[in-house]
Amino acid sequence: MSTEAAGRLSTGSEQAAVPGGRLVRVTGPGGGRQAARTIDNALSWFALSAATANVVMQLSLLPVGHGVAKSKVDSGRVDKHPIKRLRTTLSYVAVAWHGTDEERDLLRAEVNRAHRAVHSEPGEAVRYNAFDRELQLWVAACLYRGTEDVLTALYGRPAPDVLDALYKHASRLGTTLQVPADMWPADREAFEKYWDATLQKLEMDGLTRAYLQSLARLGFLPAPVRWTLGPFSRFVTMGFLPQEFRTELGLPWSDRQQERFERFTRTAAAINRLLPPALRAFPWNIYLRDTRRRLHKGKAFV
Repeated sequence: MSTEAAGRLSTGSEQAAVPGGRLVRVTGPGGGRQAARTIDNALSWFALSAATANVVMQLSLLPVGHGVAKSKVDSGRVDKHPIKRLRTTLSYVAVAWHGTDEERDLLRAEVNRAHRAVHSEPGEAVRYNAFDRELQLWVAACLYRGTEDVLTALYGRPAPDVLDALYKHASRLGTTLQVPADMWPADREAFEKYWDATLQKLEMDGLTRAYLQSLARLGFLPAPVRWTLGPFSRFVTMGFLPQEFRTELGLPWSDRQQERFERFTRTAAAINRLLPPALRAFPWNIYLRDTRRRLHKGKAFV
């Protein structure tokens, strides 16, 4: 399958060429080349620096946190198989964001297979189920909010009509799971109301807080790696987190650290402007190509 054919979506939608040669669907108000470029730029090398913060956000709802921290699917646990977990997570986002309807259907079936074993046991105080659409909606909402934050850090806040197109496209982050299209908040105003209401439900307990603090400092990696990269990982993770999540996580964050983080994002934005499109899209473009190969050959994704 050619790059152009692989990136082409179903007919009846406006399409536009974007850096790297892909075609993406442009929907809703603000559709056009600028919206297409923004959608394409959403998955970038810099987004990886915000990945751990996004996981913290997702797991700050207690049922999601317990579902991940207690998962019996060892092959998908970041603390046991970090490389594989990185591949599956980034591949899911890449296909959900850029994949065809057929590819997203195949991916959904693969994810469902892995999720069947992720549920609470009778008598557990915290009830969870990986097929719970409300919990999946929260995960998708965190992914969208993180995407918007990264784009803003790199390029400045997009124009309202471009944000409308980006937001509508982001519904795919949920519908590639079990979230029906009409469950995604209707517009950005509705999303903000949903987001603010859900922030009131944030909760960590000893299990999830310890799990996420370890994740932030790369505590699951070999000692030389976590000693070398752990402090930077924790710093960047805390920098990308809104204050509500920092409070739940229980780690300090000062004005001085905030100033350092803002310098970091300005430097990253300057570097990003110098990179060619293929490098800006790395490693998402590699994972997208690999996942398409796996799905089209019937190979296991998880």
